[in-house]
Amino acid sequence: MEDHCCSTQLIDGDGQFNVVGLDNFVRTTKLSDCGLSYAVVAIMGPQSSGKSTLMNHLFRTNFREMDAFRGRSQTTKGIWMAKCVGIEPFTIAMDLEGTDGRERGEDDTAFEKQSALFALAIADIVLINMWCHDIGREQAANKPLLKTVFQVMMRLFSPRKTTLLFVIRDKTKTPLDYLEPILREDIQKIWDAVPKPQAHKNTPLSEFFNVEVTALSSYEEKEEQFKQQVAELRQRFFHSISPGGLAGDRRGVVPASGFSFSAQQIWKVIRENKDLDLPAHKVMVATVRCEEIADEKLRLLSVDEGWLAVKEAVQAGPVPGFGKKLSAVLDKYFSEYDSETIYFEEGVRNAKRRQLESKALDVRLHLLISILFNFVVGMKELLCSCHACA
Repeated sequence: MEDHCCSTQLIDGDGQFNVVGLDNFVRTTKLSDCGLSYAVVAIMGPQSSGKSTLMNHLFRTNFREMDAFRGRSQTTKGIWMAKCVGIEPFTIAMDLEGTDGRERGEDDTAFEKQSALFALAIADIVLINMWCHDIGREQAANKPLLKTVFQVMMRLFSPRKTTLLFVIRDKTKTPLDYLEPILREDIQKIWDAVPKPQAHKNTPLSEFFNVEVTALSSYEEKEEQFKQQVAELRQRFFHSISPGGLAGDRRGVVPASGFSFSAQQIWKVIRENKDLDLPAHKVMVATVRCEEIADEKLRLLSVDEGWLAVKEAVQAGPVPGFGKKLSAVLDKYFSEYDSETIYFEEGVRNAKRRQLESKALDVRLHLLISILFNFVVGMKELLCSCHACA
């Protein structure tokens, strides 16, 4: 299991982003090859509520779990990520540090809010882990978390609809049919009470979130029943991005090859406490990645064997079929650029392609100039030779 999920600490407890670790994760798991066919699932909830245990059973990851015999304490620090084993499409699991932990103290909620905003900006599905006995309680542990989730969602411009899957842990004998309406009523009250900008004063919760509810038996007291219920829940994550699947509308999704850069920039903006404009962010990611891909194609062109052969032949004299040979080489790299940028924002990728074509045109002009130069030199030598003979 450990060999396949590639568990990596994405952000440490001090808020430092693990760029090297993420790049290694992307390379090892071949995430970049997925295009738009990938999903991100994050989990948040109170400390020591069994988040890592649930993720490990649900996705066959190997996040560190709390040792109950050593007392209830912080296990997950920062944000960890792993590949969900055996799930299609490619799914990334993110395990967030628990909220309401004694280690950070009562007043240190900055990281909680930052990590919640990060999860909402990145994830298609967010699991909210909560205790069954908290449902209907005014001072429930999940209420500050939900307020945080809703407050930070207000900072996401042009919101992408995210699925909030509430996982009720250690379910009692009370049927879910009785628990769910109470939970949904509490969720709605919290949403109504959250201060909203004028543009979203009357925006319903359903515009931002798909709300789903499920319940699980106690892992410690009814382990087999818990495992069976988790196995059934796991099935819902297959084909999650298909129409009608568990994932949201995915308006803010970036191509997999831009995931690393996108995640880094989102965290940077959050840490600097700026407003997070997802449409602008999507354009920025497309601009950077399309430019990188175009530069890489030009670099590969410069060392291409076919290109070097044409270039060398030109130095010796006219090359039969010069235009076709050169076009074949250039078309190869244009085609590669198109296939690698197909999922990025259309306007950006087209603009960068025109730049690539322009630079490639410069390459062709240099070759033509070289041909003309050699032709002129050759004619001059021929004329000199004729004069000498005369």
